[in-house]
Amino acid sequence: MSCVGLPFIIVGFIILLILASAIRILREYERAVIFRLGRLIGAKGPGLIILIPIVDRMVRVDLRTVTLDVPPQDVITRDNVSLKVNAVIYFRVMDPNRAIVEVEDYLFATSQLAQTTLRSILGQHELDELLTHREKINQNLQEIIDQQSDPWGIKVSLVEVKHVDLPIEMQRAMAKQAEAERERRAKVINAEGEFQAAERLTEAALTMAQSPVTLQLRYLQTLREVAAENNSTTLFPIPIDLFEPFIELVKGKKG
Repeated sequence: MSCVGLPFIIVGFIILLILASAIRILREYERAVIFRLGRLIGAKGPGLIILIPIVDRMVRVDLRTVTLDVPPQDVITRDNVSLKVNAVIYFRVMDPNRAIVEVEDYLFATSQLAQTTLRSILGQHELDELLTHREKINQNLQEIIDQQSDPWGIKVSLVEVKHVDLPIEMQRAMAKQAEAERERRAKVINAEGEFQAAERLTEAALTMAQSPVTLQLRYLQTLREVAAENNSTTLFPIPIDLFEPFIELVKGKKG
């Protein structure tokens, strides 16, 4: 009886192997690009799919957003400054069929495209533009890489320049330039303050000239401020008009 049941066991085992090789389960973010006898059938999934053993071949494609780190690239800017720049690129596969058929390895191809584009675009800008117009450069990089990778079924959503590594000599020169700029602004602000103060003093002098009593009140206010400091010495302003009779008397005697 054991000899009779052995063929059935072998047949059942072969059937299980065939079913195991024919059934595939794909996650929600996965798609299966099916090739039947070398010809593209299309993308299937997610969920349960059934393949024809030996005839069909499946390639899994991940549809999630991929974060690709672009290694540091040697860049020479338009004003002949040598520096190293690295970036990060975010993209996802929109058409699994084209991502498998149109390019051998879409991850490697996108990485190489990002590196070459980064060197090419940044070499067209000066150093000041690279440091101050980062958002504009990022947008330009994103548009160019997205346009060139579109035939592969890839959508580039974001490109960010992460770090700009400047030479030590350039860092020192920029530090001196920034220090000189701060000193210039400080001098300009100080000069503007003195100019405004002079204008206010001129207006105050004109106002006091129209009313001499105002000058006396100013004297009294100054005395009050001096007395508030708990000083042992008190200053009394004496108008020069009090000395005019004595000055005329001295002049008359000399004459």
